Amino acid sequence: MSIITDKLFSVNSLCISEDVKMTNVEIRWLGHSCFLLKGKEKTVLTDPYCPELGYSLGQREADIVTVSHFHPGHSYIEGIANSPKQIKSPGEYEIGNIFITGLASYHDKEKGETRGKNTIYLIEMEGLSLCHLGDLGHALTSSLAGELGNCDILFLPVGEVSTISVDEAAEIVKQLTPHIVIPMHYKTDVLTRNLEPVDKFLSKTGIHEIEPKAKLSVTKASLPSELQTVVFEPQQAA
Repeated sequence: MSIITDKLFSVNSLCISEDVKMTNVEIRWLGHSCFLLKGKEKTVLTDPYCPELGYSLGQREADIVTVSHFHPGHSYIEGIANSPKQIKSPGEYEIGNIFITGLASYHDKEKGETRGKNTIYLIEMEGLSLCHLGDLGHALTSSLAGELGNCDILFLPVGEVSTISVDEAAEIVKQLTPHIVIPMHYKTDVLTRNLEPVDKFLSKTGIHEIEPKAKLSVTKASLPSELQTVVFEPQQAA
């Protein structure tokens, strides 16, 4: 287990102050499984991708970058403009006021024999608990679900093919009971890979119309009382 500090504890176990409840986290989707999470003092970037994927990172900077697995579409750290702290394996990490727990999982249903290992990240910042499942390839076990707890925001792969099915994705939403679900890792006009579009997951969960967002700003105090699914505007082809 990797540890970047000797001070390890979960935000979920603390009494969150009123100031923290009102502190904003801005979420932007950069494409595929890559998100920019901007808090008051630190910025986290998840799963940076290579240019061959079709998307463009641009000149992005971050304080922390997480890598769920080492396929080029999820581990292109050299595409980040600065030199962020890198988290690339299971373990517990504290950087500034951000707490990250990486949990071991697999990219397939054969315990990694087909596509290798995958790390799920639970990112705790500004009083919010954000869970990024990476390229999870199997149903969530009860023990793994218990370790993750009830997250506030869930980044969920829904494009099938090389990850969980939409049926499994919908079941994970029931297991983790997030306030907000953000689909990721699906087919768009820009993506060069063959995945299912987000519409398949939306239809499975009973959503037939949704207005894509350019970004999402959320605080602990502003979390919806009922489950909300957020889809972001995709990059446009050049």
